[in-house]
Amino acid sequence: MSAPRLEINLHKIHHNASILIQRLAARGISVTAVTKATIGSPEIACILLNAGINTLGDSRIENIETMRRAGVAATMSLIRSPMLSHVARAVIYADISFNSELEVIRGLSSAAQKAKRNHGVVLMVELGDLREGIMPGDLEQTVRELLSLPNLVLKGIGTNLACRSGVTPDDRNMTELSTLADAIEEKFNLTLDIVSGGNSPNLNWALGNHDTGRVNNLRLGESILLGCEPLQRLPIEGLHTDAITLVAEVIESKDKPSQPWGKLGQTAFGQRAPPAADQGRITQAILAIGEQDTDPGGLQAPAGIDILGASSDHLIVNSGQCHQPVGSEIRFQLNYSAMLRAMTSPFVEKVMGAYDGKAITC
Repeated sequence: MSAPRLEINLHKIHHNASILIQRLAARGISVTAVTKATIGSPEIACILLNAGINTLGDSRIENIETMRRAGVAATMSLIRSPMLSHVARAVIYADISFNSELEVIRGLSSAAQKAKRNHGVVLMVELGDLREGIMPGDLEQTVRELLSLPNLVLKGIGTNLACRSGVTPDDRNMTELSTLADAIEEKFNLTLDIVSGGNSPNLNWALGNHDTGRVNNLRLGESILLGCEPLQRLPIEGLHTDAITLVAEVIESKDKPSQPWGKLGQTAFGQRAPPAADQGRITQAILAIGEQDTDPGGLQAPAGIDILGASSDHLIVNSGQCHQPVGSEIRFQLNYSAMLRAMTSPFVEKVMGAYDGKAITC
């Protein structure tokens, strides 16, 4: 088997998705499974549907197109505002898109008319994290104009927290979202199908509350794939945290000094390496993977192995007492950043594990 590679255990992903669906259903909350970290993998999409997911969300229209062409039958949500240059593709391939700019919404209306189809819109509201969203005071006017545009259907409202600034979902901001939903329905005499409270960081709030207000949907990616909640990166009870593993191959293994010598300047990435502790001579191994393929800072090495640094194509580790011969492999657990970059790299093979011995079908 070639390296580097991601070993993806589809059974564990199915388990994680199933458990989260069940726990949130008890709170009246549905799950949109986010596929952006898997680059729209049809195999993983099918596993999510088999687990009980009905809606898949992705921030890249290209990933949605990949799943559509593979025959993945699900409601597709484009969970990032479409680029104006992509509105025609958005209305053809996505059932719903998340929006915060009237200019884009007008473009979607025009494209939907030309395509002779209707397109659903979820309006994103800014509640403090300052990533994207309409300011609450401007929401009513945006709804008014959207409702006047042909071939668009207002499906709901949503918000995003804990991505840019780390603002925590809590009773205050979730109550504000519920209040906005109630006000829009009353003002315009309509019903919002979707009140999307956010993403995996919302889990502590949603599962720890008996009253989740109007929030009836969460967009989950990291919690399904990695089995942890992103606010503190703590494991979620009952979920697998090792559904995805990165495997890399050793291409050099030598005894070397623990400290560099010579005049020091910037590294390949414009940084100055922190002073290395003098440990005398160490057993250093180099693996054939680097910054181009993953986030080295997001890798967790096995016990007894320490990650020392990385360049574009090399990951350097102190293998300590665990001498790693050339050609051997080391397995790493990943955080979200490391997984996302490894999934995106064309140089990292993706190997899907068996799903209870059953064929993967949509």
